[in-house]
Amino acid sequence: MINLPQFKNKKLFEQAFIHRSYLNETKEKLSSNERLEFLGDSIISFIVSEYLFAKYPYYDEGILTNLRSLVVNTRSLAQIARELGFGNLLKLSRGEEESKGRQNQSLLADCFEAYTGALFIDQGIEQTKKFINVVLIPKVDEIEKKRSFKDPKSLLQEHVQSRRQESPIYKVLEETGPAHARRFRIGAYVNNVFVGEGTGKSKREAEEAAAEKALEQLKSQKPLSKKA
Repeated sequence: MINLPQFKNKKLFEQAFIHRSYLNETKEKLSSNERLEFLGDSIISFIVSEYLFAKYPYYDEGILTNLRSLVVNTRSLAQIARELGFGNLLKLSRGEEESKGRQNQSLLADCFEAYTGALFIDQGIEQTKKFINVVLIPKVDEIEKKRSFKDPKSLLQEHVQSRRQESPIYKVLEETGPAHARRFRIGAYVNNVFVGEGTGKSKREAEEAAAEKALEQLKSQKPLSKKA
């Protein structure tokens, strides 16, 4: 278990784990973690981008972008949050609690980003880099060693082409959240058949998550189902 940095501002640490649903069920004057999440998202992207730029000078922009997207995505950040025990620290409404919000991939990724934003405010960029270098950067090197640089959408495209099927299409199934923190749920379809769905903060991230699920579905040869 990784020892988390000790915050100087304890309230800032606590705010990183306050989901907006909790605000409706408390009389305390609190703020949700959404602003910290916004900041942390940018900081994580910056730190990983800087590392990739310096570590792999022989890779072009396309490969660097794919590498970053494979590391800085909802699934990856949620996994780290689980390993750090962040789910146990979340403050949720009773409804979110009952719907297993502590295991929710999106909520876990969000609180990891919020924690990173809070750490940056509390201790600055160098300490934040040290934290990211421990918990996230090793994943970059793992992916690079496997030479698995292609994003899930490209891999799905290659897979369906090898079967002489039509190119995948992606449809927005749902948009939720406030304007500054939109959440997209997108479905992937092959030959007009639903093959997987994914969520993300952008359409691109949600499409990649959907493509990843679709690949798992198609490669396991599970029955396909129609879905609007």
